[in-house]
Amino acid sequence: MSGLVGGFNFTVRLVETAKPASAMIGSFVPPVAGGFSEVSGLEATMAVDEWREGGRNDAVLRFPGRVTHPAIKLRRGLAVSKELWTWHETFLQGRGRRRDGVIELLDDTGEAVRTWRFRRGLPVRWAGPALMAMSSAVAVEELEIVHEGLFVQTGGALGELLNTATSIFGGP
Repeated sequence: MSGLVGGFNFTVRLVETAKPASAMIGSFVPPVAGGFSEVSGLEATMAVDEWREGGRNDAVLRFPGRVTHPAIKLRRGLAVSKELWTWHETFLQGRGRRRDGVIELLDDTGEAVRTWRFRRGLPVRWAGPALMAMSSAVAVEELEIVHEGLFVQTGGALGELLNTATSIFGGP
């Protein structure tokens, strides 16, 4: 099983979506980084457009269509900090700011082996904990984020450098 990485050691960071420098003056939004216990929704699905060519009954031509991404769901133990709720609430009040996200999967030495980035995240659902007096379970909050693109990189900073070089010079 060498080369396989467990899915239990990861980090999540949410930062304000990049804006032109002139628009950023006086509008800093602190990043969110948290001990999330679960991340789901790291998916991309491409629709297929079909074309039935006249006079050709033996095949249907298929072409790539639009790519869609489900909402990313983040779950974590409820903390004293209200940063996830506050981000969601600012949109409910009509003054929210989108955030980009970085999710890094780490190996057993703490090095990033895969990085997912999404852009222009919009918090569409926040769920608080189920409260039960007869349970000793940790209170959990969940945030669903829709976004405008998911990008995958190998590794952390080194992987980002490799991906940039590959896009400039070509490669596998």
